[in-house]
Amino acid sequence: MAEAYDPSVIEPKWQTYWEENKTFRAERRPGRPKKYVLDMFPYPSGAGLHVGHPEGYTATDIVCRFERMRGTDVLHPMGWDAFGLPAEQHAIKTGTHPRSTTLKNIDNFRRQLKMLGFSYDWEREVDTTDPRYVRWTQWIFLQLFKKGLAFQQSNMPVNWCPALGTVLANDEVTADGRSEVGGFPVEKLKIRQWSLKITAYADRLLEGLENLDWPETKAKQAHWIGRSEGANVDFEVEGHPGARITVFTTRVDTLPGATYVVLAPEHALALQIATPEHQAEVKRYADEANAKSDVVRSDATRAKTGVPTGAFAVNPINGDKIPVWVADYVIGSYGTGAVMAVPAHDERDHAFAVKYALPIVRVVAKADGTEVDVAKAAYCDDGVANADAVSRSKAPIEQGMPSEKVRRTVTDWLASQGRGSSKITFKLRDWVFSRQRYWGEPIPIYFPVTTDGDPRKPGTKYEIHYDQPIPLEESELPLLLPDLEDFKPGTDPAGPLARALDWRFFEREGKWFARETNTMPQWAGSCWYYLRFVDPTNDEAGWSPEAYDAWMPVDLYVGGSEHAVLHLLYARFWHKVLFDLGVVKHEEPFQKLVHQGLILGEVEHIVFHEATAVPGSRAKREGDRWVDAETGADLTDRRMRSTDLDNRGGAFYLREADVPVLTTPDGEHFAFYAASETLVSAERAKERDDGSFEDAKTKKTLVIRKVTEQDITKRGAHFTLNDSPETQVLSQAFKMSKSRGNVVNPDVLIKSHGADSLRLYEMFMGPLEAVKPWQTSGIEGVRRFLERVWNVSTTNVTGDPADYDVETQKLVHKTIKKVTEDVQALRFNTAISAMMILVKHLGGLPKVPAGAARALSLLVSPFAPHIGEELWQQLGGKTSLAYEPWPAFDPALVKDDVIEIGVQVNGKARASIQIPADADEAAAKAIALEDPKIKDFTAGKTIKKVIFVKGRILNLIVG
Repeated sequence: MAEAYDPSVIEPKWQTYWEENKTFRAERRPGRPKKYVLDMFPYPSGAGLHVGHPEGYTATDIVCRFERMRGTDVLHPMGWDAFGLPAEQHAIKTGTHPRSTTLKNIDNFRRQLKMLGFSYDWEREVDTTDPRYVRWTQWIFLQLFKKGLAFQQSNMPVNWCPALGTVLANDEVTADGRSEVGGFPVEKLKIRQWSLKITAYADRLLEGLENLDWPETKAKQAHWIGRSEGANVDFEVEGHPGARITVFTTRVDTLPGATYVVLAPEHALALQIATPEHQAEVKRYADEANAKSDVVRSDATRAKTGVPTGAFAVNPINGDKIPVWVADYVIGSYGTGAVMAVPAHDERDHAFAVKYALPIVRVVAKADGTEVDVAKAAYCDDGVANADAVSRSKAPIEQGMPSEKVRRTVTDWLASQGRGSSKITFKLRDWVFSRQRYWGEPIPIYFPVTTDGDPRKPGTKYEIHYDQPIPLEESELPLLLPDLEDFKPGTDPAGPLARALDWRFFEREGKWFARETNTMPQWAGSCWYYLRFVDPTNDEAGWSPEAYDAWMPVDLYVGGSEHAVLHLLYARFWHKVLFDLGVVKHEEPFQKLVHQGLILGEVEHIVFHEATAVPGSRAKREGDRWVDAETGADLTDRRMRSTDLDNRGGAFYLREADVPVLTTPDGEHFAFYAASETLVSAERAKERDDGSFEDAKTKKTLVIRKVTEQDITKRGAHFTLNDSPETQVLSQAFKMSKSRGNVVNPDVLIKSHGADSLRLYEMFMGPLEAVKPWQTSGIEGVRRFLERVWNVSTTNVTGDPADYDVETQKLVHKTIKKVTEDVQALRFNTAISAMMILVKHLGGLPKVPAGAARALSLLVSPFAPHIGEELWQQLGGKTSLAYEPWPAFDPALVKDDVIEIGVQVNGKARASIQIPADADEAAAKAIALEDPKIKDFTAGKTIKKVIFVKGRILNLIVG
């Protein structure tokens, strides 16, 4: 009898074999097709992999193993996106240099990936912090600089986070004005920054999406780029000759209804045109606005505020004098920093006008003549010009003219009067590229220094001429980070490298120079890593033309949808620049893109309690939990938005309970809650943006308590508590996180069930792109399936052709066809289902044909490669099956003798019948008329017509 299936023996054996024999080394062979399959390479965090990570990696590995067996040359590499803020924060927290922690984390990630049996070509491994890699990241920056695409901006308004000591992009700031990493307060500062002119490529980035095989990501990128066609309109300012307010609008047809103008608080004219009695108010308001992040200011859910300037603008289409206001929902860096307000036809303008009692004038009517009451709500759709539009316009508008034609008419008239012009704008902004932190690529730029001595010595006066940037020579690359003992960020924007005086300042030919002390963002290394993978050891270039031609472009790119916009947009931008430089031959790097769905934690059953707020001073930390120092009760903590608190002389209080919160030295605020005995049914619980819950009726915070399946009973569509049947329980899976305690470690599962079981289960959970909850019992079922695969392939296997019956042959070939088609379409779950049907059939045979067992080992190997290899060897294979030909199916054997079709009577489905696969209309009709259900619907009636679609449907028209 064969030995039992033991992955703990099989899996290390084959992992060692693959590594020693370089089985998955990527090589190009003449006349072979190629496939470049790429995973979004991970940031190597200290936590290592959780079970969500292998999902996408397993999918790409299946494709790669499948393609190799079909004779395709495959490039499947892996590397590490290792610079960035998380590594630096961890290093600061632990006092360990980020280089040490990064290398340690990489070793752990690599170990885990190898344990999962992924067929990466490890000889091509790259690390974005490696000097050989940094050199070429800096080389690309120099090309951007030389093309004028990398440039400095002085006094640039940025999101500055003092706690992190760095500038944050808008997407790195939460809606309540905190950093995504750490949740620290963010403020506005004006500093010197490097930016990349991605806006110069806006049109090409938009147009390039058209021919890509991408999912809904294309729509997200198009929205982010935000191309708008409209017009610039110039408003003169009464009493200020030469002053003009230019606004961009996509609805210039509504210009006759503009009743006020709004400026961003930072607009150059805001204070200049404010009347003396309004100057102080405008300045105060502008100061307050400038302390807020753009994300907070542009939050659509925020109540809109503003102050009048006392000045009036002149509407160019009718000469009306309309008030000029300042409001922080208008952002100075977006568009022109000014908007014309038409409250009758814009919801935001309407709310503002109602709040401040500003006029509302309707100039667009519904095309069908239906009345709309713009006093109650704005009418925002297109329509036709009404009588007011005509009477309030010097442009040749006619009543009833469609909005689209009005736009063209008004735009042409404005242009003829020198008061406006057609304009195309983009939401996309230039990429703020520099970071005021240590753990990133140094920017290869230096500046002249005027000094009366050695600027490295204390007390020496010097001036750095930032307006005269000098690029490093390419021969001087890479410029590496100095080894700093103190790499903590400061509370000012100078950055840690500014303290490395021996590195920062250098003398050349009797003159002093200063290096740039900002570093590149984490995005930099990930913008081009797919190119380095084609030629990772080249010291003469980032990649050679020959290596590029051999492998590019990327055929399949798989990664999380959280990178749908920025990483992919930035990488596409860099690639287009490289295309213009002539060093790459395609405008787009990634041909097909797939986002794997999120794997959530196991379903949790949650009961809600009304909460009592506890003063922050009573919260005491005990291990991983908070307790009330007075009562010993468990407490739930919640990081609070500043907007939810009252500041009373530096002490912050909860508004909902008038209780003081705990404020940390970093400026974070935490509220604490104890659970009361009062239960709240789940239908009343509403999840907030920060993951906490509130009572939908009272808006008060709720505390959650987890219960087990033994504590609940299914009643109808919901679960309720056994002890309180009227209390509905929330049964839901949540995103895996350390804070929720629902992270599943793959190391544990590999030890208990094997890597093949984990791989197979993650592919069997559902469609690759779907969001799926983890279920440990599911992996146990897959392990049992693999044991059955082992048993049918090692027990009672016969080589006698007489035992290979026709039914089994047909099922084997149908399975080959199904698995082949499903892998090509990335339908891995249904491919596994087909193999399960085959294994069940083979398990019911007295003897298993060797041909069927060999086909099964080949089919299962891309999904569960270790067991596939072992079974292939036991069935007589002499070497690895990694390059064995993929089994082909016989078309004659996959054809069904009998098929099922639907039968309709007068177009309504009435029955399904079994007919010979080659049955013609007459045969199908005869069989249908013998069916009892069809007899009921045709009895005593005449068949007037028969519609027959072979192999699909029969429709009997009776009367």
